[in-house]
Amino acid sequence: MQLQAFIFDVDGTLADTERDGHRVAFNAAFAEAGLDWQWSVELYGRLLAITGGKERIRHFIEKEQPTLPPEEDLTALIAQLHQAKTRHYTALLAQGGIPLRTGVKRLLQEARGAGIRLAIATTTTPENVTALLEHTLPESLSWFEVIAAGDIVPAKKPAPDIYHYTLAHMGLRPQDCLAFEDSENGLQSAQQAGIPTVVTVNDYTQDQDFSGAALVLNHLGEPGDPFQVLAGTVGEHTHFTLELARQVHAQQSSPTR
Repeated sequence: MQLQAFIFDVDGTLADTERDGHRVAFNAAFAEAGLDWQWSVELYGRLLAITGGKERIRHFIEKEQPTLPPEEDLTALIAQLHQAKTRHYTALLAQGGIPLRTGVKRLLQEARGAGIRLAIATTTTPENVTALLEHTLPESLSWFEVIAAGDIVPAKKPAPDIYHYTLAHMGLRPQDCLAFEDSENGLQSAQQAGIPTVVTVNDYTQDQDFSGAALVLNHLGEPGDPFQVLAGTVGEHTHFTLELARQVHAQQSSPTR
């Protein structure tokens, strides 16, 4: 079975966007709306169990019962807050404060050079994806033949819908691909779609359950900055290369599995 495509999650996978990006932008949106809500690093870590920004706000309101503006339509308020949050987030990206994670740029360039097809499957908004790529690797916007993002499917991760959508639009089977995720929800989404998955953890997700992942790493690594292997087998490899990708994919696609 030949490896034909890489499908990437965005937040936490392509870049560490959550703690110092999305969280800060949410708080800025709340303050702008005159709300006294403040999402701490710890609280935001718990809220990340809910995928989707609007869904996260609604969950916070239902569970924490913060003070709400009088006679405010809840759905409209959530939509307004999320729109403001996206504006603040893209402004943060424009300041250059959120770089791509270790090894991401190199792997994307190597994949493109070798004819590996690229796609994105994420719960974040298309605007956030575009802003991240524009400010970290502008030329890469044309590299991804499918950018499946936001509300393009009704059920967000851990549901597999976003991966089903991506596969359908690429005309590929799950076994033709390798997915890259950073969270348990993301892994479950890719697994339910039948796609072998490499996980690169971050501070928020490092203690989550990644059972069944093809490989779990702290990051993709560079020649001078080796990765740490948390689960799986990499042989003599010290950073994630196309050769290692093909090895991992072959192992996952083996008929004995």
